[in-house]
Amino acid sequence: MARIKIGQIGIGHNHASEKMIALRRLPDLFEVVGIVEADQEWKRKRGELKAYEGLRWMTEEELLSIPGLQALAVEGDGFDLVPTAQRCAERGLHVHLDKPGGESLQEFRKLLDECARRNLAIQLAYVYRYNPAVKFCMNAVRSGWLGEIFQIDAVMSRYDGENDDYRRWLAQFQGGVMYIFGGYLLDLVISMLGRPDKVSAFQRKTRNDALNDNGLAVLEYPHATATIRASVAEVDGMKHRRLLVCGTKGTVEVCPIEHHADRYRLDPLHVRLTLKESNTEFAAGTHVVDVGVLNGRYEEQLIEFSRIIRGEISNPFPIEHEFLVQEALLAAAGYTK
Repeated sequence: MARIKIGQIGIGHNHASEKMIALRRLPDLFEVVGIVEADQEWKRKRGELKAYEGLRWMTEEELLSIPGLQALAVEGDGFDLVPTAQRCAERGLHVHLDKPGGESLQEFRKLLDECARRNLAIQLAYVYRYNPAVKFCMNAVRSGWLGEIFQIDAVMSRYDGENDDYRRWLAQFQGGVMYIFGGYLLDLVISMLGRPDKVSAFQRKTRNDALNDNGLAVLEYPHATATIRASVAEVDGMKHRRLLVCGTKGTVEVCPIEHHADRYRLDPLHVRLTLKESNTEFAAGTHVVDVGVLNGRYEEQLIEFSRIIRGEISNPFPIEHEFLVQEALLAAAGYTK
């Protein structure tokens, strides 16, 4: 098949350069035709990164007017992600949208509706969907190994205590750290339990500045609760990122969720599985399961994106799922409708 013509708008997102590296690692699937960054400060800071070497820089209008262009990776700074994606969708282009989906649920709904109306793929960049340890946990839940789920606890923290520039950038968002990081975890909770009956947000500060840097959210369901934590004040927090799922017949736990220092390292990830009863794959008791290596953070997601565009598969994360995740995220980060 012909390669999918794709461009990237924005390099201000912290995942932008790695996303471009991943696209260029898939030359049989994607032809990267150009890149846009209107903010000269971002271009000065990041434009010389090796990820963009040899690519053609252009204006947004030049990129959107390229004949045969099919898709865009939207990787701008957090404030312009949804407006940029909206412009792409209105031009009939498939969208890979980095997270989160904006501070306005109404604007995000408008974007999703435009994609639905035009039968366009929209893929949110929640990378834990493709993590082998997380996928093992999701399979355990869907296969009924754990029985009825009554508790989920998830943490996505890091340490940025000395990085004042990053803290000031985060503080521009009312929802603070929970808004930036909580969606990764809420995506998993919504996948397992669906729309919560109630979401309660608890925002705290560890320093005397404008940033809500320590967030907790509690999601309530008829027979379950889920807690989500996100902080940039946890020492060595990346090594403590975790997912715990408890059911009436067993428990699964992942910690750490990924080897964050080097996402291409070959160390395998592990899941701790405890079962009350045997199933077709595991005996009752506790098992430490080797689920293999991550093999990159973004490639599997982008391969899936190409298959959706070509019509080979339906989107495993349809528009209504993306809406529920964003709805829960804004509630968890303390936004009011």
